[in-house]
Amino acid sequence: MTERDIQYLSRLADQLRVDSVRCAEAAGSGHPTSSMSAADLMAVLFANHLRYDFDRPDDPANDHLIFSKGHASPLLYSLYKAAGAITDEELMTFRKRGSRLEGHPTPRLPWVDVATGSLGQGLPIGVGVALAGRLERMPYRVWVLCGDSELAEGSIWEAAEAAGAEGLAHLVAIVDVNRLGQRGPTRHGWDTGAYARRFGAFGWHTIEIDGHDPGQIDYALTDAAGTRGRPTVILAKTRKGAGASEVENREGKHGKPLKEPGRAVEELGGDQHETVRVQKPDEGRKPYRFPDGTLRLPEYKVGDEVATRNAFGDALRALGEARGDVVALDGEVADSTKLQEFAEAFPERFVECYIAEQQLVAAAVGLQVCGWVPYAATFAAFLTRAHDFIRMAAVSGADIRLVGSHAGVAIGEDGPSQMALEDLAMLRATYGSTVLYPCDANQCAALTAAMADIPGIAYLRTTRGNTPVIYEAGEEFPVGGSRVLRRSDRDRATVVAAGVTVPEALAAADELAGEGVPVGVIDLYSVKPVDAATLTEAATTTGNLITVEDHWPEGGLGDAVLGAVAELGPRVVKLAVDRLPGSATPAEQLADAGIDRTAIVAAVRRLL
Repeated sequence: MTERDIQYLSRLADQLRVDSVRCAEAAGSGHPTSSMSAADLMAVLFANHLRYDFDRPDDPANDHLIFSKGHASPLLYSLYKAAGAITDEELMTFRKRGSRLEGHPTPRLPWVDVATGSLGQGLPIGVGVALAGRLERMPYRVWVLCGDSELAEGSIWEAAEAAGAEGLAHLVAIVDVNRLGQRGPTRHGWDTGAYARRFGAFGWHTIEIDGHDPGQIDYALTDAAGTRGRPTVILAKTRKGAGASEVENREGKHGKPLKEPGRAVEELGGDQHETVRVQKPDEGRKPYRFPDGTLRLPEYKVGDEVATRNAFGDALRALGEARGDVVALDGEVADSTKLQEFAEAFPERFVECYIAEQQLVAAAVGLQVCGWVPYAATFAAFLTRAHDFIRMAAVSGADIRLVGSHAGVAIGEDGPSQMALEDLAMLRATYGSTVLYPCDANQCAALTAAMADIPGIAYLRTTRGNTPVIYEAGEEFPVGGSRVLRRSDRDRATVVAAGVTVPEALAAADELAGEGVPVGVIDLYSVKPVDAATLTEAATTTGNLITVEDHWPEGGLGDAVLGAVAELGPRVVKLAVDRLPGSATPAEQLADAGIDRTAIVAAVRRLL
């Protein structure tokens, strides 16, 4: 690299710092000091190594840049300005109402793949994008800018192990080791060796550099691009707030604009209007896709006993035959979730994430960035570990499909540690989500296939034990719908159930009918969006609704029903799991929880 090149890169980095200071000053908030430390790193990346066409953000050959330290958004937006993607006028709208330049990056900007800002997520998602590149047989690189503070997150080390084990050579983590977190020094300060030993133990190529030396940065990025068989981490020692004496390497300056921005701009050489020409990727490269076929869903006979988890496994395998863009991710329980069916049929499209649920969801998010249709499955109880990744996936506008098996007390003897009793509430509360809870095998198969085209976060809850097949094969179950299984003009109440409680509700309705007490039964398989029209009709005709669910009382099926009919004023009785279960058989569990057929009959009698 020539002296002229080094001088240009230093000026570009200072311009990025100037713009970070300016936009934070205009906003009255933001994280300019966290942006200033990484300015040299990103200046060299954009000028010499990134391959990206800002006029064609959907070009599959583009590199991917993920700001895991999303609070450094002033730097990212300043880079966009330098590259000519946005104007200075737009840069000054940073954090203002209606602006695309939000406090932390989101895909409202076409050059942003995923929303970041909840630390520890960019690298795990980067693993998913790199996996997509391998599936697509594309040469693009995945660059992830991390902060040193977020290296305390367990999700970072889930990602480090996954990337090392998979040998994701096109993944490069650039760690801005600026020593200072929000409240003070980080655990390891400037000890880049401490981080190198950890990444090295997971099989990464590690490079330690001065993060303010353009020559060292360029060498490290070149070395990373030439590394084969393993991912690379560049550990760059930097100074927070670099270039401005008011804030450089000073505690207590995180997450706030500078008090003397004019002085800082002057120290940085003033506003020099430096720009950068980002090299475009090679033309003509198209991602590989697996061939499509014909969808032939499995069929089950009415009256047979089949677990919905088995139907999910059979249906996903059939979907994999029909659609070459479907991929599956496992949390090391594929034999139980029945994802194993897909794994055996399509090993190249199967990702084993092991017991790392944050990485499981993150990899799904990364894969969908590149147009794949991911299904991620584990025990429903363990998805709670990944709740923040699910929440942020919704902020990203990601399209992923989550499948939780072994839900509720119906799993039986394993006890409460394995029982998902809050999953419906968690997923219902996720922005833009869809929550499905099939009661039989044919319904489950149909919904598994339907999920492929559902936007946003789609969740399917499956049951461990066998349940009776009540629907004919080939029937349709639209999202947002329900099925009325019992109804008459003389109904005294309506029981609303889903999943494992549907057979219990039907048995209770039959028993009550024998006593001359007709009740309706609704299978509310779509818990979100809910079938408000059918619920409204039941509420206005019978005036009495009884919801029954294998879930805590809060946030599940009962609350979904209440949300639909509360203004109509019917009586609503919620039967749900209201005490901590122990170990017992599935039938004993339903009885002890007060959600079996006996409990439903008793509730109807009390209500009437």
